[in-house]
Amino acid sequence: MSKKAEAFTLMKIMRRFPTEEAARAFLESRLWPEGAVCPHCGEGSPYKLTPRPESKKPGRKGLYKCRAGACRRQFTVTVGTIFEDSHIALNVWLIAIYLMCSSKKGISAHQLHRMLNISYKAAWFMAHRVRYAMKQPAVQEKLSGIVEADETYIGGKRVGIGSGNYYDKKAPVVALVERGGRVRSFHMKRVTSENLREVLTDNIEASARLHTDEYSGYRTLGKDFAAHETVNHHEKEYARGDVTTNTVEGFFGLLKRGINGTFHHVGPHHLHRYLAEFDFRYNARKIEDGDRTDLAIVAVRGKRLKYKD
Repeated sequence: MSKKAEAFTLMKIMRRFPTEEAARAFLESRLWPEGAVCPHCGEGSPYKLTPRPESKKPGRKGLYKCRAGACRRQFTVTVGTIFEDSHIALNVWLIAIYLMCSSKKGISAHQLHRMLNISYKAAWFMAHRVRYAMKQPAVQEKLSGIVEADETYIGGKRVGIGSGNYYDKKAPVVALVERGGRVRSFHMKRVTSENLREVLTDNIEASARLHTDEYSGYRTLGKDFAAHETVNHHEKEYARGDVTTNTVEGFFGLLKRGINGTFHHVGPHHLHRYLAEFDFRYNARKIEDGDRTDLAIVAVRGKRLKYKD
């Protein structure tokens, strides 16, 4: 990790990157540490395009051209990242990423809109693109040791209470927390033993100790792991020795305070991106805000998100 990123604070970002070109030079150094690389073909020796001396046009800033004969395409450091085709200055982007990485319970699009002096729509889309960059890779090392699993329900309202048409609009979320380590959370349409098995076996080592509450959906799933131990919340049992689900419930508390207190309402079709944001911050909770920001900046590669998506 770069020493420059370790010193990041909001004031230092604003002073160090007063212009978009300063931010562009920083992004090139972080995303291309060995020099510019073509995002289209992977060629590592492109050349920079500069306007001719007699040209009256300033030319496009930070523009490169690939040397590969089969490619020969032009690009900048933003191509193939969350910044591509954005009209927001790159130094503003860096401030937004820092704010999202350093706000424990998140920062709303309305707050970004006011602080960065951009439209609400632009702030909303910007925040979703940063969350997309924060998303964990599909293939990663499984959780091990003691892993706590639990489910909760986010947002929505209970409709038709006291009538025959009662239904709950809350969105189920299942989280797996490695004791003292990482978290992975998932939005599900329904929580059943079948989809719980898929999530648990795909993300937890068979040698792990699984800790859950008394929910019946976990009963048969415990056989897939070295041990399955439970606490009985109905009997007001919250810990028995080192057997507890307090860690995962602490993560849920942080998630709910963010959803209810910062964002107020999250649609179920966007919930997975908010979960990615909270997972990212939780997994990087032991490092400084500047280092966490640097992790998010490096993660923008190959993460383009279009508005229609």
